[in-house]
Amino acid sequence: MRKIADCRDFPSETDCTLAISGEEDEVVRAASEHAASVHGHQDSPELRQQVRSMLKDDVPQHA
Repeated sequence: MRKIADCRDFPSETDCTLAISGEEDEVVRAASEHAASVHGHQDSPELRQQVRSMLKDDVPQHA
């Protein structure tokens, strides 16, 4: 099952609208790197665990 991390689910000063979807480990890595480079968070094991806990299932729009 693909997962999605969506910045719109979290308040930010930049009103970021980025959504990242893919396999869980890919999304955790990319979303953590994004959180660090764009939102100023420190990429750490704790951040990656927090990102992982907030992932949602990516429901396909096509069927």
